[in-house]
Amino acid sequence: GHHAFNYPDKKVYWKDQTVRYHHEFVTKALGVKSEEIIYKEDVWSGGGNAGPDLETIVHGLELATLVFMKFQVVNGEFVELPIKTVDTGYGIERYTWLSQGSVSCFHSVYDALLDETLKMAGVSQVDARLLTTVAEVSGSLSMENTASRKKAQLKVAEKVGINLEELNKTLLPIEQVFAVVDHTKCLAFMLAEGVVPSNVREGYLGRLVLRRTHRLLRTFGIAEKLPDIVDMQIAFWSKDYPHLKEMRNEILEMLAVEQQKFRQTLQRGSSLVKRMARELKAEKKTQIPLKELLQLYDSHGLPPEVVAETAEKEGVTFHLPEDFYGMVAKSHVEAPAKEAEIPLKELEPELSDLPATKMLYYEDSYLREFEARVLRVLNDKYVVLDETAFYPEGGGQPADQGFFKSNSGQTQVLDVRKVGNVIVHVVRNKPPKQGSTVTGTINWARRNDLMKQHTATHVLMGATRRVLGQHVWQAGAQKNVDRSRLDFSHFRRLTLKEMYKIEELANEAVICNIPVETSWKSRTEAEKQYGFRLYQGGVVPGKEVRVVKSGDWEVEACGGTHLKSTGEIGFIKILHTERIQDGVERIVFSAGLPALIAVQKKETLLWKISESLGAPLEKLEATAERVVSEWKQTRKEIEHLIKELAEYKAKESLETAKEVDGLKAIIHTVKEVKVNHLIQIASEIVQNEPRAVIVLCTSNKTARIVVMAGKEALSRGVNSRQIADEAASLLGGGGSGRSNFAQGGGTRKEKIPEALQKAEDIIRKQIKAK
Repeated sequence: GHHAFNYPDKKVYWKDQTVRYHHEFVTKALGVKSEEIIYKEDVWSGGGNAGPDLETIVHGLELATLVFMKFQVVNGEFVELPIKTVDTGYGIERYTWLSQGSVSCFHSVYDALLDETLKMAGVSQVDARLLTTVAEVSGSLSMENTASRKKAQLKVAEKVGINLEELNKTLLPIEQVFAVVDHTKCLAFMLAEGVVPSNVREGYLGRLVLRRTHRLLRTFGIAEKLPDIVDMQIAFWSKDYPHLKEMRNEILEMLAVEQQKFRQTLQRGSSLVKRMARELKAEKKTQIPLKELLQLYDSHGLPPEVVAETAEKEGVTFHLPEDFYGMVAKSHVEAPAKEAEIPLKELEPELSDLPATKMLYYEDSYLREFEARVLRVLNDKYVVLDETAFYPEGGGQPADQGFFKSNSGQTQVLDVRKVGNVIVHVVRNKPPKQGSTVTGTINWARRNDLMKQHTATHVLMGATRRVLGQHVWQAGAQKNVDRSRLDFSHFRRLTLKEMYKIEELANEAVICNIPVETSWKSRTEAEKQYGFRLYQGGVVPGKEVRVVKSGDWEVEACGGTHLKSTGEIGFIKILHTERIQDGVERIVFSAGLPALIAVQKKETLLWKISESLGAPLEKLEATAERVVSEWKQTRKEIEHLIKELAEYKAKESLETAKEVDGLKAIIHTVKEVKVNHLIQIASEIVQNEPRAVIVLCTSNKTARIVVMAGKEALSRGVNSRQIADEAASLLGGGGSGRSNFAQGGGTRKEKIPEALQKAEDIIRKQIKAK
């Protein structure tokens, strides 16, 4: 693709030259005869812009689209743009196909790799006549019209002299192998660029492609060959894209982890589909709704063909739309992001006439005090200076705090924000007068801590990538005075060993006292020198970017304040890690003195545990293991005693049970026991006596009631849920459960006798009603 921007006062080139350049390329460079080229006029639109276009076609193959973007689409109408853009799209793979005259584009692009994949899948070499016929007929095909496709298939079958069933049987495996080679190429490049398969954003697309490829290979019985084919792709393309080879081990490891996750998903999925099928049949339905089918895939990772395997056995079916996966992908296209709410945006009109504030914190991040002139005071709490050393909140770094001194007295600075190019200080108490000179003083201890935390974030990012691999990208960061967090992409949970290694490398970088240098560079120069790794914290706006470079350790485009060298950080301590979402890990850490304090807190805790267990620190692990082992053994003994007590109580209760119309009603209070013990007693009784109806109460802080009924009691009309609910209502609460077992409770312990009598009355009514 190529763009040429034609400004009102500076024209580059437009239609005639664009067509001439293209025509010369096709005829002179590729040797296509001029009379074989067709230019088809049309209109192209997208992204809110539109314009006339020319589609280049040679021997029925569309090679390029030359778009002349001159309109903006406003409410469905074309409005001429001041800047007119040439937007050309050349189909490089199609030119390759044309130049080689291969039977298909896949043959021209993938060559031996395609042959090897066909061999793996056990698919015969492609019939050139068949594919040529398909290409000819498909030129008139409407992708949206199913009937049109059916008609085209019949036409192809007729031309090559086979029936429709045979055509599909021949074409489908070939199409699937074509998809596999295309998908595996996509996976190799996506994973090499640091995309981690997950359930969100670009990670979701990575997972979608990977799982679809797995399913395609599964139809040939070679799903385990997915890493091998991707490895072939890496070898095939790495001469032109050497980073693929550099990322090979990480790519294959990500594939292995993701495939294992998918296998586990498929294993769990069978029971999920069975349950859904039985629920549908209970409602006298035989078809899984599309909404449920989409949810099975989107929420549980179950593709339709896997659902079909279990659904058929359970006697239910579903209709699969042809654009099913498009519907899934569409549901994950993020809505246009709402503009982030800009703090103090309402002040913009009153600040529009002011010059940009000079940012002294970039000239010298160690500047603690400065003098400046007050340009404007708004609402007695917003102060704008001509220059400032106060850093405004941004890039995950909180704003500076401090105070101003002027003839009006001292004014506390609570917050600092950037509105456009103007820096606004939010103050408390009487502000300085407009036009006066102030002396600004930064809260240096706070700023210094934030600089340590921010520089430590960069150091940790470099360490994380060295330990986990080049697929790691920063997904977010927040710096605070005492602790900070770093979020990054990774395909599995961080292990304790990996965490310690990251911490170790980060502190080695601190000990090495690496100089931290900042410089302003043009975006083009910075990207050329450092690549897109520069944007670990996200793409920064503007033609110039501020580059923060810590020797060969780490480089990033960043607008924060930093130390002069890594040694000034002192010490970095990782406090804990967590997985905040699929594919994203979080490291919570501290730097400098707060890091030491965090370690001391943990040590204090260890000393307290040591004292409680009566063991020295060096023997704490063994002592803790012994105590836990003894506790587990004691718990088993208690559980055994509780079971024996339950058996005894059950026997005792049966001996004193009331006869109620042929059933045995056990209704009484059991003092000072837990609810789960009541359940054990009741379970023991119904196992031995199917005629039993048990209503047991206990009270500690509140009154609790357990109701259970044996099989014979249930057949006589006893409903435990009704008994529990109505009896518990007298206790000031309610109950829930099933007909064979329910429980409830309330705060009115004094009403227990009435509740038990109520339960007996309900049992008698239920039996009579039956």
